[in-house]
Amino acid sequence: MTTTRDRDRLVQELIEVGRDAAARGLVLASAGNLSVRVADDRFLVSGSGVWFDKLTAADFVELSLDDDETGAPSASGVKPSSEWKLHHRAYRARPDVECVLHLHPRTAVVLASLGHDIRRLTLDHAYYLGPIGVTPFFHNGTDELADTAAEQLRQHDCVVMQHHGCSVVADTVEMAYRRALNLEDAAQATALALQLGDTATVFPEDGASHA
Repeated sequence: MTTTRDRDRLVQELIEVGRDAAARGLVLASAGNLSVRVADDRFLVSGSGVWFDKLTAADFVELSLDDDETGAPSASGVKPSSEWKLHHRAYRARPDVECVLHLHPRTAVVLASLGHDIRRLTLDHAYYLGPIGVTPFFHNGTDELADTAAEQLRQHDCVVMQHHGCSVVADTVEMAYRRALNLEDAAQATALALQLGDTATVFPEDGASHA
């Protein structure tokens, strides 16, 4: 039995995430993309070139999770984000996921690109993030980028793509965005720890797991 979702509410939640993410500097202009599952086998993804702080319901394109999905423009002519495959592969890899956020958090991307682990240092980091996946650089819109990120998402809810951005997933839009916010906060805390000369401190339970 196919389960449908309240698409109007979900789109509004993504619009609000877009505005807040832009205001916080988690994206610049039209970088990044947002999606939400609207049926077991279909999802909405933000369109190509749309600005996060100016999103409307008309800026989203519905695509299927079929093998032969091509990412064609909607009937109204809206072209899906060039990163639609990133979302397509994520939903296929994670049937439990209802939302995928692809953002460009600066500190998280810089740390991952320089080869530094993003450490969980607070209780919130530990609770919301779990282990953080990292993938090497692949050009945007490519199968390699989408497939490597999806493979990491099988075991992680947060994946940072070196020199690019992150993909964060969850069973609700709200939880996905909480994870995105905590990912960048953990990265900023890690950068501060490195500036203070600390290269080892992690959340106590993380440390115990590596003892």
